[in-house]
Amino acid sequence: MESANPLEERFAKIEQRNRAVELDKAWETSGTRRSLIIASTYVIIGIFLTTIHVDRPWLAAIVPAIGFGLSTLTMPFFKEHWIARHTK
Repeated sequence: MESANPLEERFAKIEQRNRAVELDKAWETSGTRRSLIIASTYVIIGIFLTTIHVDRPWLAAIVPAIGFGLSTLTMPFFKEHWIARHTK
C-alpha cells in the first residue's frame, strides 16, 4: 500500500487542527461554559462565606456570580472596539 502524498497528509493535519481550534473557540464562548462557571462561582463563594460565618452567605454569593455573568455579556462589546482600534 502506498503512503499518501506528503502534501495531502499536511493538509489533513491542518484541517484536523482547525477543527480542534474551532471546537475550543465554541467552548470558550458557549453558554454552557458560562453557566458552569457562574454556578461553580456561586457554590464555591457560598461555601467560603458559610465557612467564615458571614450572615446570609448564599444571598451574598450571588454578587460575584452575577458579576461574572455580566462581565461575560459585555466582553464582546469591548472586544469589538479593541479590534477596531488595533486594525486601523
